[in-house]
Amino acid sequence: MDAATCKQLFDSFAHTKIGVVGDIMLDTYWWGSVDRISPEAPVPIVSLQRKETRVGGAANVALNLRALGAPTTIFAIIGKDAEGQELSNLLNKEGIIISYIHESNSRVTTNKVRVMGRNQQMMRLDHEHTHDITSAEEKAILDNFYKYVDTEKPALIILEDYNKGVLTENIINAVIAYCNQKGIPTAVDPKQKNFLAYKGCTIFKPNLKEVKEGLKIELADVNGDNLNKVHQALQTALDHKISFITLSEHGVYFGMEGKQQLIPTHIRNIADVSGAGDTVIAVASLTYAATKDMRLAAEMANIAGGLVCELVGTAPIDKNVLAAEVTSILVK
Repeated sequence: MDAATCKQLFDSFAHTKIGVVGDIMLDTYWWGSVDRISPEAPVPIVSLQRKETRVGGAANVALNLRALGAPTTIFAIIGKDAEGQELSNLLNKEGIIISYIHESNSRVTTNKVRVMGRNQQMMRLDHEHTHDITSAEEKAILDNFYKYVDTEKPALIILEDYNKGVLTENIINAVIAYCNQKGIPTAVDPKQKNFLAYKGCTIFKPNLKEVKEGLKIELADVNGDNLNKVHQALQTALDHKISFITLSEHGVYFGMEGKQQLIPTHIRNIADVSGAGDTVIAVASLTYAATKDMRLAAEMANIAGGLVCELVGTAPIDKNVLAAEVTSILVK
């Protein structure tokens, strides 16, 4: 890839419409200092100094897409609560289309509260419901989704699963079937509960731990031959097109008909891995939607995942930083 092609690719993101279906959440950070241990119990006392809220889960995937300039629409469930309103406000402020988010009468908005001291996470408090959404809520999401696809004709749909109940088997099957019918690729970031439910998707992106648990296998070594076997096992179960597996310090792997590659990681100063998977699926999906080149998508996602790991907390990729890094590493 030359410099002109790279610039053209990043410019094209502004016209590449992406829809995200999945579990959105609020990430709340309480920042403070730790100077002493509590006299009441052997735990540190955090003197709180500021509070910060960010978007998480599928909302962070959408935020990464918008950070790269892509027109982004999200399909999800929130509660009728203050956290849901704050989450909607944060998404709307970033230019993410939230008109298809459904407010539930029976669920709370997922909120993960992290207590931070000395730039380290001291504790996390989760307030959430994780049971499947109701059939009425399924219908509300699907009706909106069909309308969006028919009207906006997106370039790709991401299904982002955090095991919080939005991606039921009915939602999964209906979304993938409708996209296949319309010729729209789908990218999946799975979790354990519905791991093998995403039959017929285009890109299936688990991490190594999820692959081992989902297929109930052990890998003696992370190498191309073993990962090719994993790809074949996944394809037998899912009949999908592309396996894209994130391997932490080993980099990323993609496998598809006639092409497989293990791409090593780039050495980074790791501060926090929170949200890195969200960045990886966003960059890979957007690049694939714009180019249909999975090798380039994997290369760019590998670079982006490393970049966000240098930041503390959940944070989206910076488009200019990514462009500079891609130019430095990939442009010849």
